[in-house]
Amino acid sequence: MQLFDKKRWTVLPALAALAACSSGGRELPPASAGADGSVYGAAVSDTPVQIGPPYTINRRTYTPADPSHYDEVGLASYYGAELSGRPTANGERFRPSGISAAHRTLPLPSYVEVTALQTGRTILVRVNDRGPFAGDRIIDLSVGAARQLGIVERGTAPVRVRRVQPVESDRARLRAGQPAQPRLQTSPQLLEALRAQFERGGGIIPQATPSPDAPASTGQAATSGGNAGPSNAGVNWQIEEEPQSRPVQSAPPAAAGDYYVQLGAFSNAANAQRLANRAQRLGTVRIVSAGSIRRVRLGPYPTQAAARQALSQVRSAGFGDARIFRDPAQ
Repeated sequence: MQLFDKKRWTVLPALAALAACSSGGRELPPASAGADGSVYGAAVSDTPVQIGPPYTINRRTYTPADPSHYDEVGLASYYGAELSGRPTANGERFRPSGISAAHRTLPLPSYVEVTALQTGRTILVRVNDRGPFAGDRIIDLSVGAARQLGIVERGTAPVRVRRVQPVESDRARLRAGQPAQPRLQTSPQLLEALRAQFERGGGIIPQATPSPDAPASTGQAATSGGNAGPSNAGVNWQIEEEPQSRPVQSAPPAAAGDYYVQLGAFSNAANAQRLANRAQRLGTVRIVSAGSIRRVRLGPYPTQAAARQALSQVRSAGFGDARIFRDPAQ
């Protein structure tokens, strides 16, 4: 099996040149091999953060950006010793055994949680390179990261990639080429929803099998791992589950207040009903129609502080797209 994307070979010279230009033409220091065969260069730092201008690979243009929230499902691939010691897109030396990754548009460096959709295993990864440039992949892991995630034998694997802001101790470990502290596995409910989102995009989730590369489970399930704050999921995965049997009851008279937690807005009535059914356990659910749009909301809440507390609980339950709205007219 070919374990890396050949297209990366065609773009590395261009990316290396871009990295040199962004650093004022500074020549990278010579590398020295470590005992494990990895290659080390200059001291690794999280500053300055590089975003860079749009660039074109294989007639497709990519525009780097700095989103405060990034959350996507798709395929992960990985690359290994064949690129050891080569400069990454931000000028660092690639260390195959490190826990790093290539992404097409996120800032360099940035940090992401990567979750294997087959197993729910989640790891923290440092993004310091550009790629992958195969159309069906969203992240390219180092072989060290792929081994920690447990996907080495598969070559590619369906994953969730979510940008996070980890604590400095975890950042330091990743900069040193070491794994961060273990993340909790994803909850079964959230994992099911993420799998459904991936499959709606045309992907297939293979049956999970134990991997000799994967470490043991690190704890009980949680809705998201580690030190990250609430996520702003970039996909409406939570709306497509099968509706529960009991319908949403008419809402009781509204309490004083005009703050709401909105879970989603849909033109499709069935999708709105499915989300409302799923959210019943969280509180009073109402579907508010305005023209062809149906908004699924919790509340009302008497104060903004109360709404924020509810928002935290809603996001912890897996509704990453939830937002606070104020609607005095309702």
